[in-house]
Amino acid sequence: MEQSKRYVLYYRISTQKQSQSGLGLEAQKRDIDLYLDNYSEQPYEILGSFTDVQSGGDNNRPELKKAIALAKKESAILLVQKICRLSRRVSFIASLLEDKDLNFKVAQMPFADKFQLHIYSALNEQEKDFIGSRTKAALQSWKERNPDKKLGAPIHHIEALAKARREKALKEAKRLEGLIVPLKQQGKSLRVICDVLNNSGITTSRGRSFHPSKVSRTLSLLEVG
Repeated sequence: MEQSKRYVLYYRISTQKQSQSGLGLEAQKRDIDLYLDNYSEQPYEILGSFTDVQSGGDNNRPELKKAIALAKKESAILLVQKICRLSRRVSFIASLLEDKDLNFKVAQMPFADKFQLHIYSALNEQEKDFIGSRTKAALQSWKERNPDKKLGAPIHHIEALAKARREKALKEAKRLEGLIVPLKQQGKSLRVICDVLNNSGITTSRGRSFHPSKVSRTLSLLEVG
C-alpha cells in the first residue's frame, strides 16, 4: 500500500498583536489548506504544526528548529505559506535548499523548484534592504529640510508622498523587469504575462494578484511599449 504524503506545517507571525488577533495566522492557514486540497498528493498526513512569534530576520527560532528536525527525521515535507515565513535572509534559505535531508514546499508557489525559490528569496531580501534604505534616507532628508519641525503633524507632504509612491512603483517594476520584459519582447500578451506571474506565486507589493492593467503600467514605468 502506498504511503500517504506527510507534512510538517510551519507558521510565523512577526508580532504578539498578530498572534492575539489571529489575523496573520488565518491567512497562512488558508493558503496552506488550499495547497493541501488542490496541489498535494492525496491522501496526506499532518505530522505536526509549529508557530513562531518572531521576526523573519531572526533565524534562531525554536519552533522552526523543531519543525525542521521533525521533517528531516520523518522524511516529511516542511510546508510554509510564503518563503519569507522561513526567513527573510537569502543565505538562510540557501542553506535549507542545500540540505539534502530536508524537503520543503511553499504553498503560494506550488510548482516552484529549488532554483526558483532561491531567486525569489533573493528578490525578497533585495526588496527589504531597498525599502529600509529608502525610508532612512527619506527621513534624514526631511529632517535636514525641516530642522524645527516634528514628523507627522501638518499635511504639507503631499508632494513627498507622491514621490515616494512613484519610487515604490518603480522599485516594484524593477523587481519584475527580468521576467516581464523578456516575455513582452517575445510578443506575449498582457494576460499571458499575468498568468506567468500569478502561477509562479509572485504578487504585487500589496500581496494581490496581477491584472493586465497592472502589468501595462509596470511596463510603462520600464519604458517598454
